[in-house]
Amino acid sequence: MENILVKISQKTFVRNVVIVASGTASAQVIMVVSSQFLTRIYGPEAFGMFGVYSSIIAILAPAVALTYPIAIVLPKSKETAMNLMRLSFYVTLLVALLTAVVLFLFNDLIASVFHLQEVAAFLYFLPFVIFFSGCLQIIENWLIRNNQYKVTARSIMGQTTIVQAGMVGIGFFNPMAAVLILFTSMNQVLRSFLMVTGAGYFRLGKLTAFLKQTNTQEMKRLAKKYYDFPVYRTPELLLNGFSQGFPVLMLSSFFSPAAAGFYAIGRIALDMPTHLIGKSVSDVFYPRITKGANNFEKITPILMKATAVMTVIGLLPFGLVILIGPWLFELVFGEGWAMAGEYAVWIAVWGWTRFLQGPSTSTLPVLSAQGFHLVFTICSLSVRVSTMFAGYWIFGDDLIAVACFCLGGAVMNILLVLITWKRTRRFDTERSSLM
Repeated sequence: MENILVKISQKTFVRNVVIVASGTASAQVIMVVSSQFLTRIYGPEAFGMFGVYSSIIAILAPAVALTYPIAIVLPKSKETAMNLMRLSFYVTLLVALLTAVVLFLFNDLIASVFHLQEVAAFLYFLPFVIFFSGCLQIIENWLIRNNQYKVTARSIMGQTTIVQAGMVGIGFFNPMAAVLILFTSMNQVLRSFLMVTGAGYFRLGKLTAFLKQTNTQEMKRLAKKYYDFPVYRTPELLLNGFSQGFPVLMLSSFFSPAAAGFYAIGRIALDMPTHLIGKSVSDVFYPRITKGANNFEKITPILMKATAVMTVIGLLPFGLVILIGPWLFELVFGEGWAMAGEYAVWIAVWGWTRFLQGPSTSTLPVLSAQGFHLVFTICSLSVRVSTMFAGYWIFGDDLIAVACFCLGGAVMNILLVLITWKRTRRFDTERSSLM
């Protein structure tokens, strides 16, 4: 048994996952400890406003660079990857500037149309958040490409420590939603700064030299070559982000900020295992399966093993919440948060299937199946939104509406895994016939 554990620990893939997960684990421990204070300092209404603002960031942030940063991992050439970084940077800058102009002209109208009056003043932070979200994605994918997982782990832990300490420390004196929102806006800038400095890139001369080497013709060529990212992956991420934030926005609009707050704290708690293991595995799995495809390996066994591992690992945290969610949430977060546990039971069902479908999502770009992913995301979003509205209209109950939304999402996640397996088998068969 000891020899088996030694052999497993020596595998590069496992070692890299452990490195990334260690940083994320430390961050999650910090968040768990700080949550004991946050849920006692801030009320459900404050968490509701915080959840609405966080949902807006969750919708916009992943697509700010039109997902070109995800392509940085793919090319064999270092120079090509660096040109993709430059392309991503300029796209991010343009999107941030356009967002600033739109908000300057139409902030009140946007807040009115989307029922965002409670966070309207904070929308002006969005261009700042968008710019640094894009920078974070660029440096993060560059570090993944170069297997610099230790830098990623340290930056996650450092950023979490600063943000959580600020929320708790200032909250003791001024427990307002504005404090939560302000520190949420700082997440991307802190992590990107820590990643850049940790990797030794934080030098004005290096940045200037990097931008001076901009080749407009080469960037145009790469923008065209990797067109499937902005055309397919960007809308997919926007829709997926909307589906993540939709329940908070709907609960706030049709029920109450407190209902949105209960859902928000449930999502935050259930996102912990996803970020702890799920993102760690995805960050390492993506370059691994890309390398396997480039070297003509069979990728179906790689995908199936990763999915099986994720399925088993996810049973413990998500299964525990499904069984004793209300009691557990009141114990952990304090009196008055049992309702958040009721929401969390259904969020856990959905979260477990999101957890196990992570490797499948990472595989789709390798299969050049981003067009399919977009179509599937549209269908999945339609199912989730329609089931939540059905729960609201038929029963007029917030918990039933959340349950319908989560069950619809769980079914669609499992369906995506099955379809991806079928596509990888066909991919392997076609590659074998060419050899």
